[in-house]
Amino acid sequence: MSSYGFTAEDVAAIQARNKANAAVSGLNPVKQKKAARHKFKAKPTINDGIRFDSKLEASYYEKLKWWQSQGEVLFFLRQVPIHLPGGTKLVIDFQVFYTDGRVEMIDTKGVETPEFKIKRREAEAVYPFEIKVVKKGDF
Repeated sequence: MSSYGFTAEDVAAIQARNKANAAVSGLNPVKQKKAARHKFKAKPTINDGIRFDSKLEASYYEKLKWWQSQGEVLFFLRQVPIHLPGGTKLVIDFQVFYTDGRVEMIDTKGVETPEFKIKRREAEAVYPFEIKVVKKGDF
C-alpha cells in the first residue's frame, strides 16, 4: 500500500480506466510534442557543421566564404552581440572585414520586425556604425 492509500491493484485499475477513456475519446494519453515552427517559416540549415537560423543566412555565409577566397573579404565574424542600454542586446549575423579596410555589420532578414527596427535604431544611435540589412535577392 502506498502513502496515499492505493494498492498496486488500485493503481493498475486507474491506469486501465484512463487508457480505455483515451481510446474511446480518440485522444492519445501520451502527448507527442510537435516540432516548433518558426513564426516567419524560416528553415534552420546546417552548413559546414554550423547551424544557421535560415537558408538566407546560410547562403550569405557561403557568399562571404566565396568573397574571402577571391580576396575581397579579409575575414568575418558570426553572431556578433551588440550590447544596448537597458541590459538588452542585438545579435547581428555577420561582422565583415574587407581587404580595403571597411567593416560592415550585416544582418540577414526575411522580415524586419518592429522589435528589430527599434534595436537597430538604438544600436546605430549608441555606436558609430550602421547595420546593413540583407534580404533575399540582395546578393
